[in-house]
Amino acid sequence: MKKLLRAIGGYLRGTDRWLWLFCIGLSVCSVVMLCGIWKAGISSDLADDGSGIRKLLVQAGASLLGMAAAVVLSKFDYHTLAKLWKLHVPAAYGLVLLTFFIGVGTASRPGDKSWLVLPGGMTLQPTEFLKLSFILALAYHLSLLKDNLNRPANLALVCLHGAAPVVLIHFQGDDGTAIVFAAIFLFMVFAAGVHWKYILAAGGLALAAAPVAWFTGIINDDQKQRILGLFDPTPSQLAGILYQQNNARLAIGSGQVWGKGIFGVEHLYVPEIYNDFIFAFIGESLGFVGCLAVIAVFVALGAKLLHAGSLSEDPLGRYICAGLFGMLACQCLVNIGMCIMVLPVIGITLPFLSYGGSSVLATYMGMGLALSVYMHSNKRLFS
Repeated sequence: MKKLLRAIGGYLRGTDRWLWLFCIGLSVCSVVMLCGIWKAGISSDLADDGSGIRKLLVQAGASLLGMAAAVVLSKFDYHTLAKLWKLHVPAAYGLVLLTFFIGVGTASRPGDKSWLVLPGGMTLQPTEFLKLSFILALAYHLSLLKDNLNRPANLALVCLHGAAPVVLIHFQGDDGTAIVFAAIFLFMVFAAGVHWKYILAAGGLALAAAPVAWFTGIINDDQKQRILGLFDPTPSQLAGILYQQNNARLAIGSGQVWGKGIFGVEHLYVPEIYNDFIFAFIGESLGFVGCLAVIAVFVALGAKLLHAGSLSEDPLGRYICAGLFGMLACQCLVNIGMCIMVLPVIGITLPFLSYGGSSVLATYMGMGLALSVYMHSNKRLFS
C-alpha cells in the first residue's frame, strides 16, 4: 500500500494537476447532468426502463477507463507514440473502413453508419480514436519537414495527409466529425508555420468551392434547410427541422441567470438533450452563470494544452498539443453554437460532457498525449 501511495504521490508531483482537475470536474458535471435528465424524465432514451441508469454507468465507466488510459499514455514518451504510426494508423483507418460494411447508425442519426457493435450491446465509434492517430501521425510528418513545410511538393503531401480522413468520413456520412478533422489539420499546419500566402489561397479556394458544394449536392437538402433556417426561420421549420435547436435555445433562455435547478423542477423537452444538446440542460438548470462556468473551464483547459505545447523543446510536442487544442476548440465552439442556434446541427459532441463512451474515452486519451508532452519536457523538469 505504501508503494502504491508513493507511486500516486510521485505521479501527481510530476503531472499537470490543473489539467486533471478541469477534466475530472467536467466528467463529474456530466454524470450529474445525466442524472438530472434521467430524473426529470425529459428524454425517452433515459426512461425508467433501466436505460437511464445504464447510460449513467456507461458514462461514469468510460470516464474512469479514460482516466486510467490517460495515466498510461502520459507515462509513455510521445516521441515513441508518434514513431509507432505504422501500427496505429492502419488500425485506426481499418476500423473506420469496417463501418462502411458493418457500421450501424443511431435512432437520431440512422443514415450515419459510424458505429461498430461490440459484444454485450456496446458500440464503438472508430472515428473518435482516428482523431488521436491522425494528430500523432500528422505531428510526426510535420516534425520531419522542419523548415521545409512551405516547399510546394512538401505542402501538397501534407494537404493530402490532411484530406484523407476528411474525405473518408464525409463519405461515411458524418460531416460533423469531418469538420473536426479539418480544424485539427488547420491548427497544426498553422502551428508548423505555413506561409500566409498559402492560407489566403486556401481561403479563396474555400470561398470558390462553397457554391459548387451547394449546387452540386455535396451539401444535401436537409443541411441546406438547417443553414437557411438560421437566418429566417419559418414557423414550419421551427416546428420541424429546427425544432430541436429552437427548444434548446428556449431551454437555455428559461434558465435566466441562476437556472431552475437540476432536480425537482420541470424541464423543457429537447431531443438528444443527453448527447449533443447537453449544454441546453446545463443552461436551463444552472443558468447563465453555469454556462459561463463551463465555458471558462474549457477555455482554461485549452490554455493548459497550449501551455504544455509551449514547454516542449521540439516541434513534435508543440504540434501534438496544437492538434489537441484544435480538436477541443472546434468541438466546443460548434456544439455550443448549435445549442444557441447560431450554427446548424451537424452532430458534434461537447467534450467530456456529452454522453458517449467512445467520445469520453478518446478525449481522455487525448489529454494523456498532452500530459506526455508536459511530463517529458526538459523545460519543466529543470525549471
